[in-house]
Amino acid sequence: MLDQIKIILCFTSHPGNIGAAARAMKTMGLSQLVLVSPKDFPSEEASARSSGALDILDNAIVVDSVEEAIKDCKLVIGTSSRSRALPWPLVEPREMVQIINEKPQARPVAILFGRESVGLLNEELQLCNYHVNIPANPEYMSLNLASAVQIISYELRLQFLNESPLKEEAFEQKDSETTATSEQVEGLYQHIEQTMMTTDFFDPENPKLLSARMRRLFAKSQLNQGEVNILRGFLASIEKYIKRKTS
Repeated sequence: MLDQIKIILCFTSHPGNIGAAARAMKTMGLSQLVLVSPKDFPSEEASARSSGALDILDNAIVVDSVEEAIKDCKLVIGTSSRSRALPWPLVEPREMVQIINEKPQARPVAILFGRESVGLLNEELQLCNYHVNIPANPEYMSLNLASAVQIISYELRLQFLNESPLKEEAFEQKDSETTATSEQVEGLYQHIEQTMMTTDFFDPENPKLLSARMRRLFAKSQLNQGEVNILRGFLASIEKYIKRKTS
């Protein structure tokens, strides 16, 4: 399970936090680190703070956007400590691990950590299937980035130690039943928006919360590849019908 978990640090300001996060990961057996547009990396400070987890840093993947970081992932979980205007499925770390364990078909899994100052932005959280909240002291919730990575990694480690080795070997499914990747679901979102604009259902100049609500709807559904193909085929048929009627 652990080799199917991607720890994604987004727009990290302090290289020391990257090194400390790599150390936290290695102590719990995690190895896949992805960095979204870090301010300073590679860095001697990151290497020093890693305390020997240099292999995690050396193999870290650096990308320019959150979308690129999660494009091959089937389950995306964003860390969040703030209440949002639009509610999203919210779980605690132990619940998050149970969800990951119960859905071996929904791997690889991305776990997103945001900026040190403000965390993940709303538009980044809307790319997630779940939000995970570490239940810290409400009077002082200032949790260091690497500490948050350590807590999440520890819960994943506990599940790994308890996981039956036969569970994944026994799991077989057709390709159409495989959980859709983030990139496939994002393609569906874009297709839906385009069709809604074509039919005048969606006004991009006055979007309100429609796009966010659509994302939340499908995030809760955990679409598989067959379902994405059906929905995109339906949207394509609408577009063809409109062209026939207007030609």
